[in-house]
Amino acid sequence: MDERYDVVVIGGGAAGLSGALTLSRARRSVLVVDAGVPRNAPAGHVHNYLGREGTPPAELYAIGRGEVEAYGGTIRSGRVVSVRREDDGFLLALDGGENVRARRVLLAAGLTDDLPELPGVAERWGSTVLHCPYCHGWEARDSAVGIVSTGPLGAYAALLWRQWTDDVVLFVHTGAEPGEEDLAKLTARGVRIVRGEVAGLEGGADVRLADGELMTRDAVVVTPRFVANAELLADLGTVPVPMELHGTVMGTYLPADPTGRTDVPGVWVAGNAGDLSAQVIVAAAQGLKAGAMINADLIEEDTARAVAGRRSVAA
Repeated sequence: MDERYDVVVIGGGAAGLSGALTLSRARRSVLVVDAGVPRNAPAGHVHNYLGREGTPPAELYAIGRGEVEAYGGTIRSGRVVSVRREDDGFLLALDGGENVRARRVLLAAGLTDDLPELPGVAERWGSTVLHCPYCHGWEARDSAVGIVSTGPLGAYAALLWRQWTDDVVLFVHTGAEPGEEDLAKLTARGVRIVRGEVAGLEGGADVRLADGELMTRDAVVVTPRFVANAELLADLGTVPVPMELHGTVMGTYLPADPTGRTDVPGVWVAGNAGDLSAQVIVAAAQGLKAGAMINADLIEEDTARAVAGRRSVAA
């Protein structure tokens, strides 16, 4: 017989574990299927998480797994390879060949950072190649930062990072040439502009230009395309949609209502799969909310069944 759970949580990061903890404390049977490759694995520490500031991601998740298990939740390493509707629930196939059944599903599989195809970027990602100043700005304060532009938001990024350091260079690269208004802003804030394409990164974060010049930098900022890890739900009839910022498509996300409920009955989403900008503490909060709403939904179903059963006996 396939294992049966009230809820299967896909993803063992902050959102998934927080949802699983909430549901386990509500005395629900919960399985977390964790692929073990959190988005922030390359990062040294979690930031802006009140009470956990500076905690290494692996340590935070280990603590979370222990908390879920302490309340009876189950954590399993692996991947969910398919999800399909079955009766009034779901059948999930795991990569080990097993099947599990669930009354509800919480997707918390995060997103994939689709990095610019530039030599040296991928291997430095999360260390000296960055994208979010709220994640890494303090650590890069007063250092030499380069913004490698690959779209229309290079000037925006340069002005943002200027808050943390007065040594910012905007490498226009393949991005948009700053307009007159942006040029005035960048000049007023002391941001240097380097035109011409970037050939790649060397050393810690030094920028090699196509003309051969090497510019020393301590950190480089790029803008990935953020792709929601939600392809599993395609067979259920829902797919990620584009997310825009200032008219630019930044990536894809799975739409949901404020509680995390998707347009697929019985499926919720929490964390970066549904909110591309969510930092760890926000993802955890979304997991808690989704977990509570899933429990409420199950209570309604349990109650309806109990009423129907009582009426059947009375008849």
